[in-house]
Amino acid sequence: MLDRLNQAMEYAEEHLDGTVDPAELARIATTSEYHFRRLFSALAGMPLSEYLRRRRLTLAGAEVLAGERTLLDVAVRYGYGSGEAFARAFRAMHGVGPGEARRSGTVLVSQPRMSFRLVVEGSSSMEYRIVERPAFRVVGRRARVPLVHEGVNPAMAEFIRGLGRETIDRIAALSEQEPAGIVSVTEFFSDNREEGVPLDYYHAVVTGTDAEVPEDLDVREIPAGTWAVFANTGPYPRALQELWRDIFTQWFPSNPYEFRLGPEMLRVNVRPDGEEADAELWIPVVRGGARSA
Repeated sequence: MLDRLNQAMEYAEEHLDGTVDPAELARIATTSEYHFRRLFSALAGMPLSEYLRRRRLTLAGAEVLAGERTLLDVAVRYGYGSGEAFARAFRAMHGVGPGEARRSGTVLVSQPRMSFRLVVEGSSSMEYRIVERPAFRVVGRRARVPLVHEGVNPAMAEFIRGLGRETIDRIAALSEQEPAGIVSVTEFFSDNREEGVPLDYYHAVVTGTDAEVPEDLDVREIPAGTWAVFANTGPYPRALQELWRDIFTQWFPSNPYEFRLGPEMLRVNVRPDGEEADAELWIPVVRGGARSA
């Protein structure tokens, strides 16, 4: 797997002054484009598109300082349709415009070339099970909130507080299927998983497709599919965030499954002291490479 990832990164490096096709990177890595984007983001800590942008601007910065090409030529070479667009992107990364950098020799920012190497991990096992589920419903209240990678998500916490005890109890009473009780359901609408990207969040329960739903609640119809279910106990919420990271950086590369488009479901039981929690995380997966929506 590491060899194929590094071959894909070599291909990207060779095509930075042209078009880097994510589908071709995924083909080289022998995986689907969606899974490649997710895996890259989990391993690299940034979306693939952001890495490619920063690498292009790193190379462009070196050419700006060298002074052998006009600024417009450099802009066009690295995919910018105008000098203005190039200047904005250049300033956003380097802190100065390309003309100023060429005149003053200002120190620029560099995005190192990325490669993947083996680090011996996995000495502790991950508990999981594979579940085949018929279609079901997620029923509760929905909000659009920003992604937060570490610590409590303030927007999510405020949304839950605003629901009120009576509404939460009404939602909880509708629970019919596992994961039982109130669950946190998150759904993304792009491959981008950088801090602050918007996502749909449901404070909800799981029901059958024929369940009667009060009109004031939101419903998400979930098609039949396969789910990988992971158990976790540890400091709250850090252990949960580390579990998600380990699933994409360790479990997926070691098992014959890929991420499938769909919501992720989390059931959490926080201990009375509020310091630790038992959790169960449901991730939509597909075996062998074919993905379904």
